[in-house]
Amino acid sequence: MPDSAVSSPAAVLSDQEAIDMLAGAREKILAEVGKVIVGQTQVVDEMLIALLSGGHCLITGAPGLAKTLLVKTVADVFDLSFHRIQFTPDLMPSDITGTEILEDTASGRQLVFKPGPVFANMILADEINRTPPKTQASLLEAMQEHQVTVAGRSLPLPKPFFVLATQNPIEMEGTYPLPEAQLDRFMLNIVIDYLSEDDEVAVVTRTTSGRSETIQQLFHGPQLQAFHQLVKKVPVAEDVARYAVRLAASSRPGRPGVPDFVNEWVSWGAGTRASQCLVLGGKTRALLHGRAHVTLEDIRAMAQPVLRHRILINYRAEAEGVTVGKVIEKLLEGVMK
Repeated sequence: MPDSAVSSPAAVLSDQEAIDMLAGAREKILAEVGKVIVGQTQVVDEMLIALLSGGHCLITGAPGLAKTLLVKTVADVFDLSFHRIQFTPDLMPSDITGTEILEDTASGRQLVFKPGPVFANMILADEINRTPPKTQASLLEAMQEHQVTVAGRSLPLPKPFFVLATQNPIEMEGTYPLPEAQLDRFMLNIVIDYLSEDDEVAVVTRTTSGRSETIQQLFHGPQLQAFHQLVKKVPVAEDVARYAVRLAASSRPGRPGVPDFVNEWVSWGAGTRASQCLVLGGKTRALLHGRAHVTLEDIRAMAQPVLRHRILINYRAEAEGVTVGKVIEKLLEGVMK
């Protein structure tokens, strides 16, 4: 392991030393990712929050915005095994989890399990909405239980385990939208937008010059698991936790005290898992900024990525041109701090 790599916080550092080190590591991670990915600092920050929290990500963006390259680069920084699965209409569950095949062995022909691509630390589920629900559901057990069941046997997946799924928001013909129950398993929905002109010029110049950058490994898997435990130990004040709960609850139509626009535009609001993700993401964001306590601003900063895939707007909102993002903005304006 390189000298500049970070030591395991669980092994040799106190909690405060680990907090200080993690805040400094954020800049190093951004610098390493920046060798390959230009701009997108907020996207990288949100992905780091999910990984350090132990959560899964849904990544939404148009084609050609380097979603796959970004995920692979982050996997390299954390020295994680990485598999990309291209989801297509003919993909079967066994293509993901693996299957048993007959092989000749010393004791005769036997069924031998051949692991599928899901057996890795980081899985990129590319265009997950292009495969039927049966195959989408094969990831559900992996995401929730960190195991797969094949031929009646439960097989544990490598630790740590993350699923980062991409969706193309433009071409929806022939797609299978993820059911709400599975969407809720993703901690964050990260949106990748087009680059600024200067950043796009930098990308074009870099990618057409033939230069290649070597990514330095800053962490290993066991260190990432140690950070998961550190995040859980970060204290959160009751008023901050209560604000997170009120923010999520205010998105649920038909309940006492919700804003009028929620009853008009929202058909289904965020559940309890949203409140949990707001607090957990707030804890991780606080650590990345060198703090051992969560502020209201940490919760507010997590509102868009946590809530945008958990709030379902109705036809009236769509007819009026109202987006989920606009609903969340109005919630942030209306929910008292």
